[in-house]
Amino acid sequence: MTMMRNLIGLAAGVALAGAMASGAEAQAPKKGGTLNFALSAETPHYDCHGSDTYATLHFASPFYSTLLQFDLPKYPAVKGDLAESWTIAPDQKSYTFKLHKNVTFHDGKPLTSADVKATYERLRNPAAGVVSTRKATFQDIDTIETPDPATIVFKMKAVNPAMMEHFASPWNCVYPGDKITADPQWPKTNILGSGPFKFQEHVKGSHVSGVRNDNYFRQGQPYLDGFKGTFFSQSAAMLNALQGGQVLAEFRTISSADRDRLVQAMGDKIRIEESSWTLNLLVVFNTKKKPFDDVRVRKALNMAIDRWGGSQGLARTSALRHVGGLVRPGSPYAIDPKELETFPGFQRDMAKARAEAKKLLAEAGVPNLTFVLHNRSIAQPYTPAGVFLVDQWRQIGVNVEHKQLETSPYLAGMSSGQFDVAIDFSNLFMDEPSLGLAKYVSTSKAPENRSFLESPEIDGLIAKQANMGDPKERIKVIRQAEKLILESSHQVPLLWWHRIVATNKSLMGWEMSPSHNLGQDLARVWINQ
Repeated sequence: MTMMRNLIGLAAGVALAGAMASGAEAQAPKKGGTLNFALSAETPHYDCHGSDTYATLHFASPFYSTLLQFDLPKYPAVKGDLAESWTIAPDQKSYTFKLHKNVTFHDGKPLTSADVKATYERLRNPAAGVVSTRKATFQDIDTIETPDPATIVFKMKAVNPAMMEHFASPWNCVYPGDKITADPQWPKTNILGSGPFKFQEHVKGSHVSGVRNDNYFRQGQPYLDGFKGTFFSQSAAMLNALQGGQVLAEFRTISSADRDRLVQAMGDKIRIEESSWTLNLLVVFNTKKKPFDDVRVRKALNMAIDRWGGSQGLARTSALRHVGGLVRPGSPYAIDPKELETFPGFQRDMAKARAEAKKLLAEAGVPNLTFVLHNRSIAQPYTPAGVFLVDQWRQIGVNVEHKQLETSPYLAGMSSGQFDVAIDFSNLFMDEPSLGLAKYVSTSKAPENRSFLESPEIDGLIAKQANMGDPKERIKVIRQAEKLILESSHQVPLLWWHRIVATNKSLMGWEMSPSHNLGQDLARVWINQ
């Protein structure tokens, strides 16, 4: 058992509202039916490896398998997916996985260890032009061996206490080795997996659909005949569809106000589950652009934000709730709130902080700063976050235009540096510090860092903590990295989220967790009708 499993005994913190019919929950799954569910954003492409938005996973997870996956009732424990069994060397420098036999891709081709190897080679060392947002995560892998079609061995350069959890990442979709060898960009525009559902169609702006994979290696699954995920650009339309029964779920989140509306309107027909969330919004400054290359400007804008006061108001209208540092507040590696208050943007005396912010802007020569805030056009919680920030900066004399874009141009603009200041996200699936800190590794090594800051010192500390077995010593290094990151203010957490999921009572078998990235293959979901 790794240090990570010893430290994180965090329950999902699930609360259920409405009378849950325990007898119905205990029923044997019923086969048949098509699940209609809502998607609040459309994926910009199909490639799991090169994405960090849930929109890709909720779209693609039903079509793919991964080596391991999280066992949600026992979260954060992991279990096998393609892996039937495994052994870990005593020195934790070698991981050997035995794969399920008779697994096939949807075109009938057998899935072997060669496909898993090609997948992980692409994740850790992508070809030129290919983006892998997991490149830093797998930097400790030295070699990958395939002694036979059902066996794959990962040899490590260094001990990584959270390696099993990394193997269970939902982003590690296993692709056909021959396809990604012939064309490394193939997964961006094609779908061919071994998951419980076969790809049927994607109609842009409308929906994605899949049909049952009758040759799925888990006998008896999936239970559904198929699924249809419908894209909703407006939360009001999605809520109306959920209330009317046209869709049975939106698996990401709703606001507390929307929760109350649905419970009032639907009574015992709706199921509400809540949890703290391994997700936060970030305020990101483009350090390649003036004046945001000046740390005084970045600090000033951070110091103008009243996170403590804002969290109370935003909790009533959005999924934003908790003030925290780089690691989820309340988790084992989280910074103490009193220490957090010593950093720019987390102070409680806002009159003093804003006076200092104005002074810094004047010293930097931009007392009347004007810029555009680059944001995502998803109502929950991006819109209220953007409105909040514009108001906060107005209070120090800064004029901001709030510009919201659809997911694809929003992500493309940040990745290409076509923005001044942006609202970004840190999209995690568990409380492993290396996952959260990967967002802050220099952009040349981690493309998900959209501030474009290059810092060998920060990189060194993040790499160092990942391989430390002593939790107390590891925390010291994490705090050193956190101090450098928060003081530089190139990208800083705005607020951490709170997850509220509403599902129709007829939807069964779906499992709640603190991450909206997990449990979306739909293999065990069924409809009680």
